[in-house]
Amino acid sequence: MKSTFSKQNYLILLAGLGLIALGYILMIGGGSKDPEVFNPAIFDFQRISLAPMVCLAGFVTILFAIMWRPKTKEINSK
Repeated sequence: MKSTFSKQNYLILLAGLGLIALGYILMIGGGSKDPEVFNPAIFDFQRISLAPMVCLAGFVTILFAIMWRPKTKEINSK
């Protein structure tokens, strides 16, 4: 029985999962030890812009891994 995905599909899929995990890791932090003190670090570029873009790139990569099919050599029989 032949699998729908090839080894390359699984590698691309793992890369996409890694990008999503990296995006969520980039969102971590910015909290404050004291709840009475506001920490403006939660609004920095890393958490507001970079992390969501990395997560989105991961989801697009996973979509690409699902849709991509390696080229097969077609034999013309006449």
